[in-house]
Amino acid sequence: MFKKSKLILVLFLATSLLVACGSKGESAENKGVETSDKKIEGRWYTSGQSMRGKKVFEENCAVCHGAKGQGLVADWKKPDAAGKFPAPPLNGTAHTWHHSKDLLKRTVNEGGIALGGTMPPFKDNLTDQEKEAVLAHVMSLWPEDIYKVWQKRNPATK
Repeated sequence: MFKKSKLILVLFLATSLLVACGSKGESAENKGVETSDKKIEGRWYTSGQSMRGKKVFEENCAVCHGAKGQGLVADWKKPDAAGKFPAPPLNGTAHTWHHSKDLLKRTVNEGGIALGGTMPPFKDNLTDQEKEAVLAHVMSLWPEDIYKVWQKRNPATK
C-alpha cells in the first residue's frame, strides 16, 4: 500500500510540474506574445510586428516576392514578354530600401501596376496594422548595414 501511495504522489507531482510549466508562458507561442511589444534594437518596429508581418507576407506577398523576399527571377529590372516588370526582391538586394516608409506604404496601398509592374493594390485587402507589420517583416530581412543606410536616408523613422 505504501508503494502505491508513493507512486500516486510522484505521478501527481510530475503532472503538476508539467501543467505549471505549460501555463506560465514557456511555450513558443506564449514567448512570442511576451516579446511582441519589445522594440528591436536600432529598428522602428517590434518583434511582434515583424512576426505578424511574416504571416501577412507569407499569405499575400511570398507568391511573387519569394518566401524570404529573395525575388523569383534572375533580373527583376527586365520586363517580361508582356512588358511588365517582375516583383523585385525585398530582402535588401534590390531597390526597396531606397524608399521611405511612406512611399513603401503607398506602394502596398496602390500596388505597382501604374509603375509598369503587376503588384495589385492592397489598400482594401489589409488593415493598417497588417501593412505596418508587413513592412516591419520586410525590413527585418534587410542586413544591418542596409537598414542603417536606409535609416540615415529616413531619420524621422525611429
